[in-house]
Amino acid sequence: MTQSGRNRTVIIGGGIAGLSAAIALSGGPGSVVLLERQSVPGGKMRQIDVDGRGIDAGPTVFTMRAVFDSLFAAVGARLDDHVRLTSANRLARHYWSDGASLDLFADIEASAEAIAAFSDQANADGYRRFCADSRAVFETLKTTFIEAERPNPVSLASRIGPLRVGRMASLRPFSTLWSALGDYFTDPRLRQLFGRYATYCGSSPFAAPATLMLVAHVEQDGVWLVDGGMRALAQALADLASARGVEIQYDAEVSRIEKDRSGVTAVALDSGDVINADAIVYCGDVSALAAGIFGPLDTGIPAVAPAERSLSALTWAAVARTSGTQLCRHTVFFSDDYPIEFDALVRDRTIPDEPTIYVCAQDRDDDGGMVTPDDGRERLLLLINAPADGDRAPNAMDGPQRWMDKTISHLNRCGLTLDTTDMSAVATTPADFSDLYPGTGGALYGRASHGWAATFRRPGARTRIPGLYLAGGSVHPGPGVPMAAMSGRLAAEALMTDRASTRRSSQAAIVGGISTA
Repeated sequence: MTQSGRNRTVIIGGGIAGLSAAIALSGGPGSVVLLERQSVPGGKMRQIDVDGRGIDAGPTVFTMRAVFDSLFAAVGARLDDHVRLTSANRLARHYWSDGASLDLFADIEASAEAIAAFSDQANADGYRRFCADSRAVFETLKTTFIEAERPNPVSLASRIGPLRVGRMASLRPFSTLWSALGDYFTDPRLRQLFGRYATYCGSSPFAAPATLMLVAHVEQDGVWLVDGGMRALAQALADLASARGVEIQYDAEVSRIEKDRSGVTAVALDSGDVINADAIVYCGDVSALAAGIFGPLDTGIPAVAPAERSLSALTWAAVARTSGTQLCRHTVFFSDDYPIEFDALVRDRTIPDEPTIYVCAQDRDDDGGMVTPDDGRERLLLLINAPADGDRAPNAMDGPQRWMDKTISHLNRCGLTLDTTDMSAVATTPADFSDLYPGTGGALYGRASHGWAATFRRPGARTRIPGLYLAGGSVHPGPGVPMAAMSGRLAAEALMTDRASTRRSSQAAIVGGISTA
């Protein structure tokens, strides 16, 4: 069946980028149809059922709420009316195998005092300088890069201002995050802790630029716990989009993007349905387009080479009893040797024998308090980094139990015991992520942020095909929940700007029939 309509926008993908684009485009001229291949909204913001309990198995941290406040306010709504958020005082707890532990807080002075007790006063002072500099980096890039249309190095410098050479230099684009951290911290454990910010975009701290220190400010600006889990945020966005007239179709698998010489024309589904469209916002990974998964499309954007992909992950959504080390909502258990860990991941393309482990204890608050389930078991997401080779070595993770055993062994060394006799767990491997997100090989963040130029190699919202726009974590401004939301709004703005320009051009004619913009 063919569905027709004038000024119809089709959005492919119901993740945060697609939902944000849908809300931004709602209420305008024409209709908006959002297609999601899963049966629920959220995309990578997925939830896995384990023994009847929903466990967030994608993003677990909600930051930069102002992005969503603005998205809701732009259509006359309030985020707080749709989602219940609780501000976290304790950002995360960190453990090492020697028994050392350190909590970081939203309050800078509280963290500095904790660092002084953990290490020494010099490193606490270094932390204060680090926070001040990370704030300066964020403020420099917020309007010039993050919220703006994709820049190149020249246009970014122009936006910052030719008379603000110091602000450009403070970004330290040619220094790695790891080397820059040495200017603030002499304690290698602290370099390891803050170097982990590179993994937030699937990168190595030994290759990612120092600019990523801005993540520290993003966290200090606020981390929130979402009542009902991150899926509740996705559902709130979907409900708002629907209320504003967006048609959302679930279980809608797109097989092809149709186009002619003038641009995109339609989207074909596996069901045989064809939806005509004069604009399409594609919110999957850009490598899927380059691979021809949706037909031959010359977007001018190449696929990300396997060696340039961001990291993947091996995760377990688990229900288990824990004892020993006190968990809070977000807890990290570090490996003993970070260089060896990332050599294995990036150079050798394998999971290290002793990986750093992230645990999201989803029945706990930021202080570690827990509403104890009836059977004493709590919901956990365990995550270790892995290379994104799910399409090239799909059988490499055939035995995730082997890595689960290594993970549990390292947790034991750090003081946390999981009762495996009554534990239920669902594993997701890089090959699984590759199947879930076509064209990625399992990469969760698009292109790795390695080297100063990597950020500028992410495409912007527009493609060379008229009417085809891009959004999502693989395009500007990058991966992460708030960034994906901003990419959706940027795509919507580009589409509306181009439509307005086309209307003006078609209406502006002089005698003789020559059109002019």
